[in-house]
Amino acid sequence: MASKEKATRLEQERYWGEQLKKRFTLLTGKGLDAGRISRDAAVRKLRARIRETGQRLRAIEEREQKAEEMARLKAEKLAAPKIKKSRKKKEMEEKPAESKRQQKKKKKKEGQSKGSKQPS
Repeated sequence: MASKEKATRLEQERYWGEQLKKRFTLLTGKGLDAGRISRDAAVRKLRARIRETGQRLRAIEEREQKAEEMARLKAEKLAAPKIKKSRKKKEMEEKPAESKRQQKKKKKKEGQSKGSKQPS
C-alpha cells in the first residue's frame, strides 16, 4: 500500500527527480537529442512517477485543508452561544400543522353541515 504521509511523498518526489536527472545526463552523454531523450521509455516512466507523486501530494494537501476547515467550523460551533427556546415555542413546534388535505376535508365537512337542508 502506498504511503499517505506527506514527508514520504516529498522524499519520493525528490528521489524520482534525481533519477530523471541521472538518466538525462546518461542519454546526453551518449549524444542523443532532446526528441529521442523525451521518447526514451525510462524517462517517460520516471516522469510518470513524478506526476503520480505530485497528484498524491495535492490530494494530501486537500485532505489537510479540509481537516483544518472542519476543525475551525467545529470550534466556531462550540464557541457560539446556545439559543434556548421557550416552552410555548416548543409546544407550538411539536404540534404538527394540519396538512392541506386535512384542511380541505374540514372545510368540506363544514360546508355540508351548514347547507344540509335535505329536500323531502
